[in-house]
Amino acid sequence: MTPIPHIVIVGGGFAGLWATRALASAPVRITLVDRHNHHLFQPLLYQVATAGLSAPDIAAPLRHILRRQKNVEVRMATVTTIDADTKSITLDDGTTIGFDFLLLASGATHAYFGNDQWAEHAPGLKTLDDALDLRRKLLFAFERAEATRDPAEREAWLSFAIVGGGPTGVELAGTLAEIARETLKDEFRNIDPSQARVRLIEAGPRVLAAFPEELSEKARRQLEHLGVEVALGTPVKDIAVDGYRLGDNFVPAKTVVWAAGVAASPLGAMLGVPLDRAGRVRVEPDLSIPGHPDIFVAGDLASLMQANGKPVPGVAPAAKQMGRLVARNIRARLAGEKTCTFAYKDYGNLATIGRMAAVVDLGKLRFSGILAWWFWLVMHVFFLIGFRNRLVVLLNWFWAYWSYQRAARIILGEDRDDPATERP
Repeated sequence: MTPIPHIVIVGGGFAGLWATRALASAPVRITLVDRHNHHLFQPLLYQVATAGLSAPDIAAPLRHILRRQKNVEVRMATVTTIDADTKSITLDDGTTIGFDFLLLASGATHAYFGNDQWAEHAPGLKTLDDALDLRRKLLFAFERAEATRDPAEREAWLSFAIVGGGPTGVELAGTLAEIARETLKDEFRNIDPSQARVRLIEAGPRVLAAFPEELSEKARRQLEHLGVEVALGTPVKDIAVDGYRLGDNFVPAKTVVWAAGVAASPLGAMLGVPLDRAGRVRVEPDLSIPGHPDIFVAGDLASLMQANGKPVPGVAPAAKQMGRLVARNIRARLAGEKTCTFAYKDYGNLATIGRMAAVVDLGKLRFSGILAWWFWLVMHVFFLIGFRNRLVVLLNWFWAYWSYQRAARIILGEDRDDPATERP
């Protein structure tokens, strides 16, 4: 009896999950490995961090998503080693799993450009844990500002800096300014939250550099209309517990958020193949790795150039397309057929700045403002997994639109950076 081909997929993000589901009818056995038990809709992660949504609104358990797909087994574990020659992986519990085909889609993490010591004082936003920690940090800052009687300390608590002018940084800055000026209005007695200083810092000449220049400029103006200070052309030189250095000036600030760069998952280095400067695996046109046609890499971990000479962007649509192509190529390999090359279909870029403010680039069609915001909302709700998630998110957003309130403003746990919360 011929053994059933075994496919191991590492990572339950967009690439891994879309590949898994595309193989639902294939005569294969699939093991999906992820260190978390859920699939996360990362484009809305900043909404959890800014208390607009709860964690279950943008995440769903992998076992529930795949409960009807009988050819897949989900393992919640961390991969510790990958042996391309013996075609096996080892998990953190010591289990070794062999494979006929491997898809590595373990995503990316934060990159501090050689200043990893900044991570302690400037957290990034990649996981639900990151979002919940950041939500605590943001809300806690207003509480500490309310409690202190020292004007300088109060000003530092009400100073917020977001480093990085990409979509995540722009969305965080705009939403935080909106919270300070509208959501928290009339809730404090000793401070005026609207006096909070929200600064978006971008080392390059404009925010949203991947967008056309006209949309970048509109985004900057919309941010400033919301009260965000946009600092362009000057990189952050240092970040400490009590503030950051911008150029020659030190700015006291208790809350700095990192949204400036990403680095590939360290699992890519275990494959023993060439990597790019960000640690991503340089894949073949069919997304396999050099010398190992049975091992594929997709999503943020894959480095591949498009026909126009630009790299495939690390966005959700690209990861989904890669996942589907890997599934197609595995089917082709099983049938003894030729694999297909990856061609990214760019459906455009979206970014929201705040309430009724967004920018949309669909190639020949570009627009901003209210219409762009509604388009952004519809697209994000549509691509959420699960009817419940779509319904809850839609209701939350409608409520936030009419009331300016954010439903998840509950502080859980203690702020680890503040000595006043430490227990003996």
